Amino acid sequence: MGRRRFSGLEIALMVMFALMSVAAITLIVLFVTGEPGVIEDGTTEEFVPQCPTIPVAERVDCFPDAGASMLQCEKRGCCWSPLDERNAPWCFFSTNHGYTVESVEHPNPNAMTAQLKRMASPSLFGADIHELSFHAEMQSNNRLRFKIYDAQKKRFEVPHEHISSLTTDPSSPIGNTLEMTHKPFGLVVRRKENKKVLFDTTMAPLVFADQYLQISARLPSHNIYGLGEHVHQQYLHNTNWKTWPIFTRDAFPNGGTHNLYGHYPFFLCLEDESGKSFGVFLMNSNAMDVTLQPAPAVTYRTIGGVLDFYILFGDTPEQVVQEFLELVGRPVIPPYWSLGFQLSRWDYGSLSEVKTTVERNRAVSLPYDIQYTDIDYMEDKKDFTYDKVKFSELPQFADYLHAKGQRYILILDPAIAISKRVGNLTYESYDRGTEKKAWITESDGKTPLVGEVWPGDTVFPDYTSQQCIDWWVDEYVRFSNEIKHDALWIDMNEVASFKKGSNKGCADNNLNYPPYTPKILDEVMYSKTLCMDAKQAWGNHYDVHSLYGYSMVLATEKALQSVFRGNRTLMLTRSSFPGVGKYSGHWLGDNGANWNDIKWAIPGMLEFGLFGIPYIGADICGFFDDTTEELCRRWMQVGAFYPFSRNHNAQGYKPQDPAAFGPDSTLLKSSIHYLRIRYTLLPYLYTLFYKAHTTGDTVVRPVMHEFYSDSASWKVDQQFLWGKYLLITPVLHPGTDTVLAYIPDAVWYDYDTMQQVVDRGTFINMNLPADKLGLHIRGGAILPTQRPDVTTTYSRRHPMGLIVALDDNGQAAGELFWDDGDSRETVKTGNYIHYSFSVVNGVLTMQVIHNGYDNPDNLVFENITVLGVPQRPISVSVTHVSSGLPSNSTVPTSNIQYDTAKMVMFLKNLSLALGETYLVEWKLVAGEKQRFDCHPEEGGDEAKCKARGCMWEPSTIERAPWCFYPMDHGYAVTAVENVNSGITVDITRNLKYRSSGRPGSPDIDTLRVKIWYHSSNLLQFKIWDPSTERYEVPVPLSLPPTPETDESKRLYKVEVTNNPFGIQVIRKSTGTKIWDSSVPGFTFSDMFIQVSTRLSSEYVYGFGETEHPTYKHNLNYHTWGMFAKDQPPGYKMNCYGVHPFYMGLETTADAHGVLLLNSNAMDVSFQPTPALTYRTVGGILDFFMVLGPTPEMVVQEYTALIGRPVLPAYWSLGFQLCRYGYANDKEIADLYKDMRAAGIPYDVQYGDIDYMERQLDFVLNPKFDGLPALVDEMRGEGMRFIFILDPAISGNETSYPAFERGIASNVFIKWPQHLGDGIVWGKVWPDYPNVTVDESLDWDTQVELYRSYAAFPDFFRQTTAEWWQMEIKDFYDKIKFDGIWIDMNEPASFVHGTVGEKCLGNPLLENPPYMPPLESKHRGLNHKTLCMNSEQILSDGKKVRHYDVHNIYGWSHTKPTYNALLSVTGKRGIVVTRSTYPSSGKWAGHWLGDNYSSWDQLYKSIIGMMEFSLFGISYTGADICGFFNAAEYEMCLRWMQLGAFYPYSRNHNGKGNERQDPVAWGPEFSNASRDVLNIRYSLLPYLYTLMYEAHVKGSTVVRPLLHEFVNDKATWDIYKQFLWGPALLITPALDPGVTSVNGYVPDARWYDFHTAKDVGLRRSMLSMPTPLEHINLHIRGGYILPLQKPENTTFYSRKNPLGLIVALDDTGAASGSFFWDDGEGIDTVEKKEYLLTSFTAASNTLTSEVIHNQLLFGGLILGQVKVWGAGRVRIPEVTLTDGSGTPRTLKPTHNLDTQELIIDATPLSVPVDQIFTITWKTSI
Repeated sequence: MGRRRFSGLEIALMVMFALMSVAAITLIVLFVTGEPGVIEDGTTEEFVPQCPTIPVAERVDCFPDAGASMLQCEKRGCCWSPLDERNAPWCFFSTNHGYTVESVEHPNPNAMTAQLKRMASPSLFGADIHELSFHAEMQSNNRLRFKIYDAQKKRFEVPHEHISSLTTDPSSPIGNTLEMTHKPFGLVVRRKENKKVLFDTTMAPLVFADQYLQISARLPSHNIYGLGEHVHQQYLHNTNWKTWPIFTRDAFPNGGTHNLYGHYPFFLCLEDESGKSFGVFLMNSNAMDVTLQPAPAVTYRTIGGVLDFYILFGDTPEQVVQEFLELVGRPVIPPYWSLGFQLSRWDYGSLSEVKTTVERNRAVSLPYDIQYTDIDYMEDKKDFTYDKVKFSELPQFADYLHAKGQRYILILDPAIAISKRVGNLTYESYDRGTEKKAWITESDGKTPLVGEVWPGDTVFPDYTSQQCIDWWVDEYVRFSNEIKHDALWIDMNEVASFKKGSNKGCADNNLNYPPYTPKILDEVMYSKTLCMDAKQAWGNHYDVHSLYGYSMVLATEKALQSVFRGNRTLMLTRSSFPGVGKYSGHWLGDNGANWNDIKWAIPGMLEFGLFGIPYIGADICGFFDDTTEELCRRWMQVGAFYPFSRNHNAQGYKPQDPAAFGPDSTLLKSSIHYLRIRYTLLPYLYTLFYKAHTTGDTVVRPVMHEFYSDSASWKVDQQFLWGKYLLITPVLHPGTDTVLAYIPDAVWYDYDTMQQVVDRGTFINMNLPADKLGLHIRGGAILPTQRPDVTTTYSRRHPMGLIVALDDNGQAAGELFWDDGDSRETVKTGNYIHYSFSVVNGVLTMQVIHNGYDNPDNLVFENITVLGVPQRPISVSVTHVSSGLPSNSTVPTSNIQYDTAKMVMFLKNLSLALGETYLVEWKLVAGEKQRFDCHPEEGGDEAKCKARGCMWEPSTIERAPWCFYPMDHGYAVTAVENVNSGITVDITRNLKYRSSGRPGSPDIDTLRVKIWYHSSNLLQFKIWDPSTERYEVPVPLSLPPTPETDESKRLYKVEVTNNPFGIQVIRKSTGTKIWDSSVPGFTFSDMFIQVSTRLSSEYVYGFGETEHPTYKHNLNYHTWGMFAKDQPPGYKMNCYGVHPFYMGLETTADAHGVLLLNSNAMDVSFQPTPALTYRTVGGILDFFMVLGPTPEMVVQEYTALIGRPVLPAYWSLGFQLCRYGYANDKEIADLYKDMRAAGIPYDVQYGDIDYMERQLDFVLNPKFDGLPALVDEMRGEGMRFIFILDPAISGNETSYPAFERGIASNVFIKWPQHLGDGIVWGKVWPDYPNVTVDESLDWDTQVELYRSYAAFPDFFRQTTAEWWQMEIKDFYDKIKFDGIWIDMNEPASFVHGTVGEKCLGNPLLENPPYMPPLESKHRGLNHKTLCMNSEQILSDGKKVRHYDVHNIYGWSHTKPTYNALLSVTGKRGIVVTRSTYPSSGKWAGHWLGDNYSSWDQLYKSIIGMMEFSLFGISYTGADICGFFNAAEYEMCLRWMQLGAFYPYSRNHNGKGNERQDPVAWGPEFSNASRDVLNIRYSLLPYLYTLMYEAHVKGSTVVRPLLHEFVNDKATWDIYKQFLWGPALLITPALDPGVTSVNGYVPDARWYDFHTAKDVGLRRSMLSMPTPLEHINLHIRGGYILPLQKPENTTFYSRKNPLGLIVALDDTGAASGSFFWDDGEGIDTVEKKEYLLTSFTAASNTLTSEVIHNQLLFGGLILGQVKVWGAGRVRIPEVTLTDGSGTPRTLKPTHNLDTQELIIDATPLSVPVDQIFTITWKTSI
């Protein structure tokens, strides 16, 4: 059978069928499988859009491209609703577009990941990506990053040079900031402090296609700034449907909305008047649109890459910029010379014309540093060549400029010609680049893409390629060897080409013609640039186009480093991307000579400040078109204050350099004037660039950044600031000399006239004639200056100066950064000088913070101008503070000028060497704040005032005195004797003035003053009557046996002023006067002594005891009385103790302390001078001063003087319970049982006065007959018992041994013998026998009817101490106790003075001629205490009046009680006393008295504890939950948390209130109390070690933050947080209803105690989540804390192994110590019966060292060691080597998330009293 033949038709049909089959199969396969990560367009099911009912302002455009119609809109599944306007979208998204969340994970608390799936819906542009991944993390406390990307396929991401180098430092849970909605997917970003929504993407769906990505977010305000690069005609964005394309483009900045040279998808949003702001940065380099709409909201549409967002949080706009620049890279410090004025133009024509321009501007002495040449210097515009005809001498041109101190900058473009050079010579740069394969290629990846730029056909370097970078560096080095120059200007790097795409055009594909083209100029992707499918090393040009300039900058930086090496040089680029500012400056492009462009330059500069390029400016006078004289004049004025100040114009236009307008032109004169001002202020501008480089501060600054609380500032964009302090107001409109200018709410001074501006916080019409610009200095500024010259080369050799502009408070501050102006990395190498300037109280401090630069020009500060000085100074002095003795000199009057009309002081010819520290002080006639009160009593009037010889003048300042002392009031020096150990001075009262005006208190006319130099850091000055013996305080102090006679070793210098007499104490290291009593008003009379001193600053702490609302004193005319009194804490109520001691902080962060050893009733008054006045009603003046210089050293030196704090028994650090009002011993027994059942740690039970029979000391109440047995039972189970004793002893008993033996021993206070010698009877708690008290009667009636007569022991007498000890011993035989609580020892009495209230003797003692402002002062000093004429007898037999020793009664009571406790119990125990005086802490602790159950008492207790830390009483605390009034649940629980960190931790309440002990509130309260007390108990070894250090060194236990971080002035005002020692930070909740607390995190690494995680934040506020059961605790890195597992009592917890928390610092190091003894032995430290070890961690090794060991017992072993900050590389094994040298291996637990390494050494039984080493190693 033959083979069948097919016809031609059949064959054709078969071929067609085969082709169709292949196509069909392909389509089926694609349908079934799909491309990876890509789904088909649209859906197979009918899609019904769910159209929301929303305001038009919230619509998000679903049809951003052209051709929208109902049909086309509905095809996209969107909603169609036409409007009567076209700018709002008619087609908007339905709610059923977008993605859903399929799964969410939290790999750690700071991160979140999710998988997203696209919802079935029509596509906008096709190729939607079906599966997405989401990743978010809190990278720092102020930076959130979230990224959305293809789950299946890698997409292009920006390879950012700086961001890629950052490491994350997570700090807070991401849940506090970011929330995710699941269907549809959306994100809500909140400010964690207040939960305000900042960025809410739930308003519209996420679109994520291959070439179309869209996301929208609702914003909290319309105050949006940034996005670029464009011309924004206003700085504040218009949110009325404005769309801004972002894609780098060579285009004219002519005011349209088109894209320009740079790519900046970053904006800042100011939330409200609080200043809180945030920034949003989308790290994406593809072409995009950003639409702002009136919701307000933002929509991003980008055509490639991923969505990689960074949200930056700040408390101010400035902080947001700082955060952004930390992310992308902080700006470079430009060379100093680059801040000079610059001239340039395109096409001078020849070098001779360039020189002509240079010479004519030199001839008129125009300040002018830099000359440019544009591309016309090149041969045929080819890079790396020069025109050897017209520019033949170009190789010598730089030398020509350098000869006159000028610099030369030339230009290079990226495009490289492919044509030959002149004469058909090889263009070697091109050839070498071709050989290196340096060029961008066509889509084939091989063929160099050819376009056209200035030289004709060109290729384009691919700066993302290493071969290209190497070529570029090499060419630049070669060229620099040929043409010397100083810096480089790079242009045309968007990248620009004059042909669209290439000389071949561009292929028709989805890169060159994407599905959606953003609203870029021309709406063609490759317009005026390269084809998008061109290839570069980083990827398709489509993705990296906007990175071209960025990559060129990175390459050029390498080239510049190769040429200039150690010199900084300068780069100037036209195209930029975030991070370019790290290396380069920028100019605003090819503007025009018109009035619009001069205006729009200011928003442009402000925006580049946001973007991190502070070296910014516009072409002055305009680039294109001929300028006019008026326009150029006004532009030269404002351009003088552009950071980059360059006059530049284009080819073919008339010259516009200033000299071209003629030597007599207003333009030239005005230009010279303002350029000279610029050059004068260059040190200030240079310092601003240093701040930008180190902290990210802006240089040119929007007014809004400084005055955000005034909404008027939000739109100000025709004015700008240099930094904080210089306001520039230019004329920006033609034909006017009046500008509507905003004057922010501050003091401002006109720079030219120096006069203060009257207006503030308003708009004014500012008159600015033709030659003037508005220039104003803000009050509070100190601006460094330098005498100007025609170049910076010369000006840098001239003397420097300061302009000081005083603010409303007469203060100012500033800085100066100075280096050689040219070298690289001077900040890093330390080769610079850094000054901090401040003015406070008429003293200018010029403090050198860093001096690492040897100034070769021997510069000096020559002139200082001070604006706002209210009057001519009396004198001006200069103190040179050097390493030796400060030298003081008076400025000659010829060098001082004062302009009365302008209130300006000029100090001339000072010659203060740069790099040295100086104090410049000017003294004025006393202004209102300089007055010292001559009539502090109420009821003063002019007649009374003048009767005292004082001056009367009403004051406009609230509370300032109207009656004040004349300047020479006081005493004058009559004789002085100086010896090496001190000074003796005789002084005589100025008899020109009347007496003090207080009858009964005669003045003492002649006094003696003695000053002792006790040690290098301690001095004493004492003033007394040498002719009549007066009372002196009998409190012994520990003074050095020999004085410090070597002046060089003393930290201080003392000077005595003659008339009026005064003492000045000067800190030698800084020249600061820390005491200056050379002020009027010193008075010394019999019953009124007053002395005033100026203070070194307004930072004063201490004085007590009274309730202070802040830790730092308010110096605004406040007076505090001091007189011991039974007075519950209250504002300005003198309380239980007296502590005339304060610590002062100096502006230099040094500290000193001052004690007035005087025990009479007194007060201290503060005034804002700042100054302090002491007034006391008796005794003498005996001052002791300690010099620190740190706050902690002040306390150590003070306690060395008065006595170190007692070391309490270990058990006394346990939790304690007390109540006034236990009905019987059963109530105590039941409480004990309940506490044990609840498992709450609890060591001490108290008995208040209700345990006594009728409140009689030493007599047990029958209702408490079972108490001795109960106490024995409790003590047998590890508990302790403390009972109360009051001093008053009833005298109405028929048989009361305590009274009877007291009478026999003559221990009670009596009247003086000449007044009857009888007991001075009072009434206190003891009742008469056989009475029933009716408590319904009023208090006074109860006292009269029921209280017995009471006698008060005189504890000064030895016989009294012996009697007291005997009574305590007898009582101990009846009931055992472990500590004693002494109360009512002010002494308190319920009658006033004595029974019957008739005090015998001199009535002036009860109501002295001057009465301090004490509680109930109208009732006299005897109110609620004894008569002041009562007699007491000191231990030496000297008789004294109670008037003099009242304030030390509690002090005299304390030591006998302590001695009795030790003698009777044979143990250390603890004494707690209510009334205290300096040195009471040697024997006792103190509680803060009978407080109230109110929220304010929580924070006030912190203040009280910190003050008693200063006073040398470490064992302190407040009654937890309050004594008076009923507590409430939340407050009591928060107080339990706070009180768990009181050193003395006792819950105590008063009679008649409900119970408030932990078990009284229910199980939840009990559990929370147990948990926090368990933390306390675990840390007791650390607390006990701190108590030991207080006992031996005087260190504080409760420690203010400023003691550890004194150089951080933010800590100087903190009083709602405190430290235990140096290492445990406590931040409690102190207000009702709060669930988070804003706490300050000082400059150190801090770990959250609860999580062991580094908080990742320092030197800023941190929002700390604080639920009801939580207290915030943080451990400081660098410290090792000992701890033990807690138990119900310390008796058991002390038996547990010793654990350690090793909190590593930034270097991986830590150290700590551990003190241990038997916990209750007497004088174990003095007997050396203790263990002291130190621990050190470094290099992954923990080492112990036994410093001292004479423990009489052993058994304590090492337990669990927790290493915090151990890293994220797993540590699988640990080696412990004990004292014998035996290594043993342990398996640790290592949490890679928290970085906590836990090593349990318990099984090894390693004794703590032997050395050991623990080493850990990573698995790598």
